[in-house]
Amino acid sequence: MISLLLALPAAVGLWLVTAGRDVSVAVARLVTAVAAVLTLGVAVVVSAAGSSVDRSWLPDLGVRWSFGVDGIAVPLVLLTAAIGVLVAAHAWVDLPAGGSPAAFLGCLLLVEAGALATFTARDAVLFFVAFELVLVPMWVLISRYGDPHDAGARTEAGYRFVLYTAVGSTLMLVGILTLVTSAGTSDLWALADGAGRALTPDRQLLVAGLLVAGLAVKVPVFPLHTWLPSAHTTAPTAGSVLLAAVLLKMGTYGLVRLPVATVPDGFARLAPVLAVLGVVGIIWGGLICLVERDLKRLIAYSSVAHMGFVVLALATGSETGLQAALFANIAHGVISALLFFLVGGLKARWGSVDLTVPRPALRESSPRLGFLLVLGLAASLGLPGLAGFWGEFFAVYAAWSPADGRPRALFIACAAVAAVGAALAAAYALRVARNVWVGDALQEGERVTPDADGTELGILGVLAASVILLGVFPGIVLDRTADAVSQLIGTWP
Repeated sequence: MISLLLALPAAVGLWLVTAGRDVSVAVARLVTAVAAVLTLGVAVVVSAAGSSVDRSWLPDLGVRWSFGVDGIAVPLVLLTAAIGVLVAAHAWVDLPAGGSPAAFLGCLLLVEAGALATFTARDAVLFFVAFELVLVPMWVLISRYGDPHDAGARTEAGYRFVLYTAVGSTLMLVGILTLVTSAGTSDLWALADGAGRALTPDRQLLVAGLLVAGLAVKVPVFPLHTWLPSAHTTAPTAGSVLLAAVLLKMGTYGLVRLPVATVPDGFARLAPVLAVLGVVGIIWGGLICLVERDLKRLIAYSSVAHMGFVVLALATGSETGLQAALFANIAHGVISALLFFLVGGLKARWGSVDLTVPRPALRESSPRLGFLLVLGLAASLGLPGLAGFWGEFFAVYAAWSPADGRPRALFIACAAVAAVGAALAAAYALRVARNVWVGDALQEGERVTPDADGTELGILGVLAASVILLGVFPGIVLDRTADAVSQLIGTWP
């Protein structure tokens, strides 16, 4: 079944990209929707029943064609497949210009396929290959199908995306090759069981440094985040959703699977630096959001802040911290998808999402859009009862009591600073609500912003329900990841 999970979106996506304009828009939409729905169905079966494949791939190098799922991968597999269905549904109402619709839809499916392969890869080299395959169709989405009003900015954002990710990929590849040659295997499960015992302390530190540096670009971690706002600003709505809800999760998942699991002692020596960079990102992202004019860029900078909580949680090295990071990953994926779908819809209606432009209050002109925006903002700032609360709360809690060997005073200081960052999130969320939801009174004869309905309302409704469900029942994710996290930590020296 897992082979079908990977092959279905990859095959359909490749066919759509290569067929191009030979495929009608109606057929391309239908095929994409069917492929996305079937992929979600297979993902549910694989997640419930388990599935794996393990075959020789490059025998001379000891690299295997090995895929499987565990408690850490399952939530991300389900999130990716569900987001794939939502972006396919969004394509029924919004197909950006810039090229063939079939190629655009094919790129969406190829990103999904690559992400699923990344989350299920059980070989370190295979993990790297799957990770890199995602970057090509994402670059196409940004540079070809991005903002049609500013071709220069679109091209620059695409180049910056490629440059940063290529540097990160190079560092990650060197780290993986150093790890594999030192340990004598590329099997991620075996590497995690060994927990770096086959490597000297200095070699562990070297591997951890290379892997953390490479993956920090992908997360992204401050100060390696500067490619993200421009990519989000110019990307089409579906591209922004995939970038925030899926691609950033690949970076944090890579941190768990590679340095945290395979060289825990080396990672522990870097953890204080990573914790500090995480909280700097929280504060920096929050401060930028307080003054940012473009709503789409604001949501992008808020992602930098949210990823800071994930990084801080991972740096603690505790079971609570790893659980917090994994939950925050899923929560941010759902919340960011909701917000980027909303902002994309508002930009299509208004032509821009400049917060300084006076606009009619959404609460009067478009109450459904207004309510969903307020809900997304509330979840983003970590309001109790919504998805964003549990990840951030447990991240701060874990930083207050890090694993043994971590500098406790430093982590307590980081916890305090992260709490301040949560207050900044409330401040910029209120700013957005004031400008967009409260807005200005609707004047007689003024054009009313069309409210969400039909497919758009269905997409937003599913995400809004997920935000509430994860906030009320966090055990949906935490119970699934608990055993895998305990097993991972149990292997550490």
